[in-house]
Amino acid sequence: MPGTTRTVTTTGHFTFADWQERVIAPGEDANPRLAHASVRNSFSGGIEATGTSCEYSIVYVTAKTGSFSGMELLTGRVEGREGSFAVEERGFFGEDGTVHCTFEVVPGSGSGELTGLTGKGDFTARHGETAVAYRFAYELTE
Repeated sequence: MPGTTRTVTTTGHFTFADWQERVIAPGEDANPRLAHASVRNSFSGGIEATGTSCEYSIVYVTAKTGSFSGMELLTGRVEGREGSFAVEERGFFGEDGTVHCTFEVVPGSGSGELTGLTGKGDFTARHGETAVAYRFAYELTE
């Protein structure tokens, strides 16, 4: 039925294709300290997107703990529908090397067949893993 909106939950994995991080202030060994990371990821599964563009602002509270926020632009497909969209990410990381992150589609950022896309997702990454599982619940008018 045209104009129908349904909620779909999909899963998959992403890998870090590149991670470039630099300390902003006050210095490499100071805590707390502010850092910036430019990251490229590749997604497979429900989201298919290679070479995403992602920018993080990171606060290290200790050498191994802190929090971050960022924006990521994905171009590819969601469940076979082609286009681009942006997500806003927020998360934290702890002494055990585990990163917890939630993300949400930036309203109005969907293009192509992803125009009108809304949704939220999350992932938990563990230090040393090469692939990170994600979950994404989204709505898109059919």
